[in-house]
Amino acid sequence: MNSAQLLVKCLESEGVKYIFGVPGEENLQLLQAIKNSSIKFVVTRHEQAAGFIAATIGRLTGIPGVCLSTLGPGATNLVTSAAYAQLGGMPALFITGQKPIKKSKQGNFQIINTVEMFRPITKLTKQIINGEMIPMIVREAFRVAKLERPGAVHLELPEDVAEEIATGVPMINHHTRRPVAEEKSIKKAVEMIEKAERPLVLIGAGANRKRTSRVLTDFIEKTGIPFFTTQMGKGVVTEKHLQYLGTAALSENDYIHCAINKSDLIINVGHDTIEKPPFIMDESDRREVIHINFFPAIVDQIYFPQHEVVGDIANTIRQIGNLISKKSDWDFSYFYKMQKYLNAHFQSITKRERFPYSPQQIVKVIRQNMAEEDIVTLDNGMYKIWFARNYHTLKQNTLLLDNALASMGAGLPSAMAAKIIFPEKKVIAICGDGGFLMNSQELETANRLKLDLTIIILRDNAFGMIKWKQKTMGLDDFALSFGNPDFVALAKSYGANGYQVEKSGDLEKYLKEVFDKKGVHLIEVPIDYSDDYRILVKELKEKTCIL
Repeated sequence: MNSAQLLVKCLESEGVKYIFGVPGEENLQLLQAIKNSSIKFVVTRHEQAAGFIAATIGRLTGIPGVCLSTLGPGATNLVTSAAYAQLGGMPALFITGQKPIKKSKQGNFQIINTVEMFRPITKLTKQIINGEMIPMIVREAFRVAKLERPGAVHLELPEDVAEEIATGVPMINHHTRRPVAEEKSIKKAVEMIEKAERPLVLIGAGANRKRTSRVLTDFIEKTGIPFFTTQMGKGVVTEKHLQYLGTAALSENDYIHCAINKSDLIINVGHDTIEKPPFIMDESDRREVIHINFFPAIVDQIYFPQHEVVGDIANTIRQIGNLISKKSDWDFSYFYKMQKYLNAHFQSITKRERFPYSPQQIVKVIRQNMAEEDIVTLDNGMYKIWFARNYHTLKQNTLLLDNALASMGAGLPSAMAAKIIFPEKKVIAICGDGGFLMNSQELETANRLKLDLTIIILRDNAFGMIKWKQKTMGLDDFALSFGNPDFVALAKSYGANGYQVEKSGDLEKYLKEVFDKKGVHLIEVPIDYSDDYRILVKELKEKTCIL
């Protein structure tokens, strides 16, 4: 066989079922090898979307998703989605083509140093120069991509190497157990927790990557300690739980921070500083932090934990839970007063129906129409704060958002990946009009794949989050508004179904309608962000933490 065929056999051995991308002439041998394999190749309409899909498949399955591009401009189009996978802790393999490296075919036409370009945004980047090395290279790429912290890896396959005869067989994929925390470290954590008066558990993205839901739920229920989450930690423990206080959608000064600041110990499970911080540490704090993660803390000015327990998260929590005793003198009274206040406050701001819809109303409607296991994917925009704050997430990885790179354009591709992996679940992509148009061409891909998918476009004719920031800084309203296409006509032009929300109640009506139908459905919803400044800035500045 040739090197391209051997590479594909190695990908099959790793459990790869799909490859997404936009091929070029340098990939044709690889494309032919995929055609004769068990792997399904899906042409996307932009390389960035292929990368977002691959990253999300890695996020949902734990097996690196795979995407493909040609050299030069194809490879540069993968950069954003490689950074998305890398910062988001999503295992993914990015394969790019290259001109022949053993002869000159067209001078330096389209050639850039792709391997070096990917170096800062991947865990491993390598050019394949010898087909005989492919089994080892692929096995190492997948091992590294899955190793904590998961992320992006990149392989470049030059055109002439792809054609060369290669012998060899895929390397066996041996399962590796993750290291467990040292006993003294566990015991010190137990001592700190038992000594504390008002401990809190924080659940971050690292706890969401691995299946830690059961052991964390057991720990929280055994100890009675309340918990809150980061944006990317939502759903690890059901937010129906009586001990759930809320999500730190902002880094400081939200109502949840009244409880966080009242705590004297944060048991920080699975968070690291790549995700936007859920709270800010200060040297004058009396509160301590225990860092529980697969890897040591990255210390900076706002995060410097007093103790670290490094090892497999689930094993760590199980060990601590086995040793700890529920303390009768822990005082959680303030936390539950804040919980009661927050629940009443959130309900009060979603009661009033109006048109255009407020973001709080939209969150409420989506939650009412989705089952526990159904999946919502978010692009990046102002609405993400409201979903993080208000959308009660009941199971792991059922609210997919990015709070690490926080890239626009990922909402629709992520939803496509979720639907491919879980065809039996309802999947909704929530996109702003700015983010949606960055990858709207993938409507054609979704329609071609016959996905049953719903996309909600929140139209405010502006880059709403930056506009909000502009206002909070006291700056002029400038340069952030734009026009939009007819989204309903756009959807129909791609073979999808389009709906225009024109009055209060239409969103609820259309959601019920599309869930009973096959195909791709786009619902355009005008959104009113006018309360954001009052609720998220003025009100929070004036709030008091005295209850």
